[in-house]
Amino acid sequence: MTERLHIIGGGMAGSEAAWQAAEAGIPVTIHEMRPQVETFAHRTGNLAEMVCSNSFRSDDSEQNAVGLLHWEMRQAGGLIMQMADKHRLPAGGALAVDRDPFSEDVTAALRAHPLVEVVDGEISELPSEGHWIIATGPLTSGALAEAIRAETGADSLAFFDAIAPIVYAESIDMDVAWMQSRYDKGETEEEQKAYLNCPMTKDQYEAFIDALLAAEKTEFHEGETAGYFDGCLPIEVMAERGRETLRHGPMKPVGLTNAHKPDEKAWAVVQLRRDNKLGTLYNIVGFQTKMKYGAQTEVFKMIPGLENASFARLGGIHRNTFINSPTLLDGQMRLKSRPNIRFAGQITGVEGYVESAAMGLLAGRLAVAEIKGQPLPPVPAETAMGALVTHITGGAEAKTFQPMNVNFGLFPPLDGVRGGRRGRKDRYKGYTDRAKELWTGWLEGAR
Repeated sequence: MTERLHIIGGGMAGSEAAWQAAEAGIPVTIHEMRPQVETFAHRTGNLAEMVCSNSFRSDDSEQNAVGLLHWEMRQAGGLIMQMADKHRLPAGGALAVDRDPFSEDVTAALRAHPLVEVVDGEISELPSEGHWIIATGPLTSGALAEAIRAETGADSLAFFDAIAPIVYAESIDMDVAWMQSRYDKGETEEEQKAYLNCPMTKDQYEAFIDALLAAEKTEFHEGETAGYFDGCLPIEVMAERGRETLRHGPMKPVGLTNAHKPDEKAWAVVQLRRDNKLGTLYNIVGFQTKMKYGAQTEVFKMIPGLENASFARLGGIHRNTFINSPTLLDGQMRLKSRPNIRFAGQITGVEGYVESAAMGLLAGRLAVAEIKGQPLPPVPAETAMGALVTHITGGAEAKTFQPMNVNFGLFPPLDGVRGGRRGRKDRYKGYTDRAKELWTGWLEGAR
């Protein structure tokens, strides 16, 4: 009888790991604590629920590392990418997803698979026997986090993450806002108008910054320190770094022309991205926040076009758990002290939906190979998948290890033929061409 693979956590990583294993003929049990045990950020008991943004970021597989990771996961038959493509929303060159139908279809696909069972309930201890993958993500339960800490001796497993607010489209003043993607990016007119833009004058921007800095914030409990991931900083933390920080970050006005006043150049622009297929919800791009709810409504209604905004969800802050993977995991993503356990997803120290799902895909395949007694060759470090797993299993500096998005800085340098002194565009194309060739070869050898 074929041994069963157990997966703790039904998020992006756990769902993808389960799919890869089941498709390879291995029976799988997903242990998901929701909805019995709720979290701060989740709203449903569905698998692969999208909590923060609804964006998988750039889908450009020739010039962008995360777009390359999309490509690699599609080539590997990834469920997460299959459903993301099915529920894609216009977002310029990005892959944005209609979040509720997406998670509903991931859940339906896994529950319908004859080799997958989903068991509700919390796992609070580290299993000593069997094949397990821990993919509990940023909101690992307190009991399980304590069990991991007790096993690994890690001093800290947490930093803090923030969620952006979502606005009802009907409450946005379209006499002020206009629809346009930055630099009109996108192949279709719908893609070129995927974002709502709210312009600010210099005086409006300065008043907004003043209000943002003065607003009442969520306080940390005694003994807690805020170690934010730089890719998801609260806007007020960015503003504290300098009054111009937001204007050169999520509120940069470049590549946009006000459709109502084409001759006027905005000092700053707030962008909103469609959050569902119906176009009834928009999230405020880059506006993760730890302001208290009352302060959020006051400050965000200072944005021109959002004076009468109605919020479907306000922003928030939550604890985000990850382990020091370079110290604790081996090259097969197994816990060195308990090799029957693999880790996958954000808890390993990758950041982002796609990266989390990718590490789930790889952990699932590695577990299948182990169960079948058919070891896989190492994933080439020159691929996006390989660059990530190499980073978390020894490539990163353990003393300064922090969550990381996939990026070309994690890739081995190009050789003289593909590298040299070429410009960035050619260099990135060299990275992606090399990766696609090696990933295709790895997949063929792994079958």
